[in-house]
Amino acid sequence: MDFARQVLIDPLLPMPVLYALGGAVLLVVALSVWRGLSGWPYRLLAGAALLAALLNPSLQSEDREPLSDIVLVVIDQSASQRLSDRESQTAEALEGLEREVAGLGMELRVSSVGDAADNAGTLLMAELSRMMAEEPRARVAGAILLTDGQLHDADLVPDMPAPIHALLTGREGDWDRRLVIETAPAFAIIDEEFTLRLRIEDQGAVPAELAGRSEIEIAIDGGEPQSYLVPVGETLELPLTLDHAGQNVVQFTVPEAEGELTDRNNAAVVQINGIRDRLRVLLVSGEPHPGQRTWRNLLKSDPAVDLVHFTILRPPDKQDGVPVSELSLIAFPTRELFMEAVDEFDLIIFDRYQRRGILPMLYIDNIRRYVEDGGALLLAAGPDFASAASLYRTPLADILPGEPTARVISAPFLPEISELGQRHPVTAGLEAEHTPLPDSEAPWGRWFRQIELQERGGQTVMVGAEGAPLLMLDRVGEGRVAELASDNAWLWDRGYEGGGPQLELLRRLAHWMMGEPDLEEEALVAEADGQTITITRRTLANAVGEVIVTAPDGTEEVVTLEETAPGRFTAEIEGAEQGLYRLTDGLLDTVIALGPAAPREFEETIASGDRLTEVVTPLSGGILRLEDGLPDLRRVSEGRNASGRGWIGLTTREAYLTTDITVTPLISAWLFLLIAAGLMLAGWLREGRQ
Repeated sequence: MDFARQVLIDPLLPMPVLYALGGAVLLVVALSVWRGLSGWPYRLLAGAALLAALLNPSLQSEDREPLSDIVLVVIDQSASQRLSDRESQTAEALEGLEREVAGLGMELRVSSVGDAADNAGTLLMAELSRMMAEEPRARVAGAILLTDGQLHDADLVPDMPAPIHALLTGREGDWDRRLVIETAPAFAIIDEEFTLRLRIEDQGAVPAELAGRSEIEIAIDGGEPQSYLVPVGETLELPLTLDHAGQNVVQFTVPEAEGELTDRNNAAVVQINGIRDRLRVLLVSGEPHPGQRTWRNLLKSDPAVDLVHFTILRPPDKQDGVPVSELSLIAFPTRELFMEAVDEFDLIIFDRYQRRGILPMLYIDNIRRYVEDGGALLLAAGPDFASAASLYRTPLADILPGEPTARVISAPFLPEISELGQRHPVTAGLEAEHTPLPDSEAPWGRWFRQIELQERGGQTVMVGAEGAPLLMLDRVGEGRVAELASDNAWLWDRGYEGGGPQLELLRRLAHWMMGEPDLEEEALVAEADGQTITITRRTLANAVGEVIVTAPDGTEEVVTLEETAPGRFTAEIEGAEQGLYRLTDGLLDTVIALGPAAPREFEETIASGDRLTEVVTPLSGGILRLEDGLPDLRRVSEGRNASGRGWIGLTTREAYLTTDITVTPLISAWLFLLIAAGLMLAGWLREGRQ
């Protein structure tokens, strides 16, 4: 227990009054001196005694209990601290600090910090600021950071009353290799070459035999990787071409070299959205009809569509005597379209087209070849499709999924989505895309004509009159075919009986035939929202298998999907860490990047005190390596150097807790009055003698 005493002044009158009284005393004394009175010293002392009595001096005694100093320790437990033997170095250092701090009679406060959210890295200073806010500032003797030095908030150093020291983990001989993506586009046009810029760089003490060149593997959408040998430390320009629309995941991997710290920064993922520059569509109409304008308006309304439209108004067998030179119609460029330029089109639509001798069988067979090689064909059938002039009586019969029976059903019917269509992305949920009339029980309006088809293959996603196939889809070779067995779809566009979702249906049809990933009937899709991964399996089957998810660290998790909608099975999982996740159900594979493939924590993995210099230097702290042993802890005076070779200092704070306070008057008030009276009497007697 310590004791402390001090004199306190508690004036009985306001200080301005005391100042005035003091001035009056001085004036009286000055007047006495001017008149030559010999008792002026006694008057001065008497006035001072009165003023001292009015100041009411007292003696305060305090009983103080000394408080121990506090040492703050912040432990870096970020991902980079789990490399090599850094965790064991940290644990041993903490154990040693606990012994030495206890030996100095100080208290230890320990806190740890991991990887910050949103890939913000290691926020040591933010944690130190939080600890400072919870402790009495007067007791903090210093702070010690157990870290590899790779912090990301060095500019947020708190206002410290004592030094900050850093004890570095890691080894002098550590080295690492990482992959850096310098530039990558968010969008790219399908089938057009674009350039990525990337770089492989080495950090630390790189072995001479491994420096200079490195292998790199490139894989798109989890496919078979291609390997190349490239120089290290140079920016590389890599040309790439996307072959499909939607999200394209391009993964770059540098094989792990012997002795490097980690391979977590040896991979990078670039997600590029593939878009089509223009969709080239050839629309061939056999004869004018009410739905022709609907097709044309629909296709022309999309600025991304280049439409070539021909309507055959004058077939070769039409003989009306008008000279060809006087006709204002252009000749149908059959050879140019169907032999020379057919492969330039993304989609060919035959709208109520029938054989009239204009297209030789060779041309039609070329269209069949075009589809098998990856083209897309949409056939909108009218009564002509059931006649002897039907396109089915051409080589196209080999690729069409439905065969006409020669019967035309002319009766009102309601187009319905089949059971399979409820699961197919082209027609699934189509009812929700249209608002029916208020008093109508049907989801949309009726049609009045349908060509009866027999299924030969493919998938029937819509049915019509008498349950006959209305819309059939099929894959032929590398291409796709859609067969619509009615020419009344324009009734939906005109709003008959409330209309229907014709625009959405035809948009989905076109995108499915273009191979858009969002409309693939068999697909495994993964989407990320923060650390949550949503897995969706689209299928036409009634059940799916389990999905195996491989995390960035190689661990596997088996996920069971549940059916949430017809043909859609989903599940959600929480990603334990950032990086590239691989998913497979045995049939389909996909990849997804949760955050960056190489988190910020792995951008620089070599333990270094460079970033800590601006943190510890202003407070006379030190940066020492644990590889050289745990430094000694010493007490130092405030303002003195707090680090040296093999030691670090903690400032002695001498904080205390006051347990009792006693206040007693310095001199009793009556004693002041007696002294003042005696002095005035002495002055009167002296002057009386004179």
